[in-house]
Amino acid sequence: MAYEIKMVKLVSGDTVIGNFDEENGILKDIAAIQTIPVGGSGVQIALLPFGFPFEDEIGGEISSDKILYEYKKIPEELKNKYLEAKSNIKITSNLDGITPPTNRNNPGGSGLIL
Repeated sequence: MAYEIKMVKLVSGDTVIGNFDEENGILKDIAAIQTIPVGGSGVQIALLPFGFPFEDEIGGEISSDKILYEYKKIPEELKNKYLEAKSNIKITSNLDGITPPTNRNNPGGSGLIL
């Protein structure tokens, strides 16, 4: 079974992201996507377990007949955040321009993963 992440709008109006199991026709490990207006022109995106506030881990499944619309393009950052939330493993997507320290006595850097 391939691991295929899909972002869809359900007949209920919820926008969710999850792993699509084509063999069984279900979307598994579902996270709800919520947009939160920030300032005058921006938004933040919250990724929550679909069962929140009663469940605190990403899980569950929804039959594909409840899918109204499938987004063709999913932002890579959103996929990474979904995988991080599911697995508790930090994913780094861009290491361009980062060079290892040359001075062992003063390695520098804050230890942050960008």
